[in-house]
Amino acid sequence: MSALPPFNHSFVPKYTTPPNEGWKLGEKAGAQASAKQWLEEGKKAGWKVIDPSTMSPLEAYALMISGVIPRPVGFVSSVSDSGVENLAPFSFFNMIAGYPATVILCLTNYPRVKDTALNIATSKQFTVNIISEAFLENANIGALDAPGEISEWDLSGLTKEKSVYVKAPRVHESAFSMECELAQSVDITPPGTPRPINTLFIATVKYIHVRNDVLTERGVVDPNKLRPIARLGDITYARMGDTFRLPRYMWTDKKDEVEEFLKARKEQEATVEQQQTTTED
Repeated sequence: MSALPPFNHSFVPKYTTPPNEGWKLGEKAGAQASAKQWLEEGKKAGWKVIDPSTMSPLEAYALMISGVIPRPVGFVSSVSDSGVENLAPFSFFNMIAGYPATVILCLTNYPRVKDTALNIATSKQFTVNIISEAFLENANIGALDAPGEISEWDLSGLTKEKSVYVKAPRVHESAFSMECELAQSVDITPPGTPRPINTLFIATVKYIHVRNDVLTERGVVDPNKLRPIARLGDITYARMGDTFRLPRYMWTDKKDEVEEFLKARKEQEATVEQQQTTTED
C-alpha cells in the first residue's frame, strides 16, 4: 500500500460528452480509435468459459465481485434484540424499484450468519446510508468481523442520527440515507448444501434523508456533489471520475429516423441479394 501514490484530494469530477458522441443508428462498435483498439485486443485474446459450479465458493466469489463492477455500497445500520447497534458495509446491494421505493440487500451466511442479517430478520428494520469519499475509512471499519456484542459505531467515529420511522439510527455524515422496512426475505441455497448460503432481503424505503447541497434544481441528487464510492474486486474501491451525459431516446422523437434507417437497410440487403443472384447466374 505504501508504494501507491497519495489520494488526490483536489480532484473535482465534471460532466463531459459521452465517449462515442455522434454515434448513428446501426453503427458498429469501435468507431473511435480507442474503442477499436480495445475491441481488437479482446478479440485477439479470446474468451475463457467458466462453469462457476466447478469452483470453490471463495473462487466464485472473487471472480464475480471482480467482474460485476462497479457496485454501489450499502452502509447498513441495524439493531439487535439486545439493543446492540450494528453498522456494516455491503456491496451486494441495489435499488430494484423507484415506486414504491424498494431496495435489496443480499448477505452471506458463510462461514456464519452476519449480525446484520440476524438483526434485520428479527427487527424487520434497518437504514442504508450511501458512503461518500469523505468518510470511506470510517465506514470500512464496519466490515471488521467483530463479535456480535461489539458495536461498530464506537470504532467508526461516525455520528448517530435518530431515524423518523425505524429504530436503527442513520449515519449523520451520509448525504443520502434511507429508512427501510423488510418486505420479504428469500434464502438462497445451492444444490447439495444443507442450509442457505445467502439470504436476500427486499425492503421498502419508508423515509429518505438527503442533504440539501447535493440536490440539483430539479430536486435530484447530483453525483458530482454526492461523490459516492463504488466497490470493485478484491479490496479495491473507486471514486467518481468525470461523468458524461447520454440522452435516453423516446420513440416519438426517433420514430421517423428508425423507420428510414430500417427501410434503407432493407433496400441495401435486397440489392446485395440481387447482385449475388446475378453473379451465380
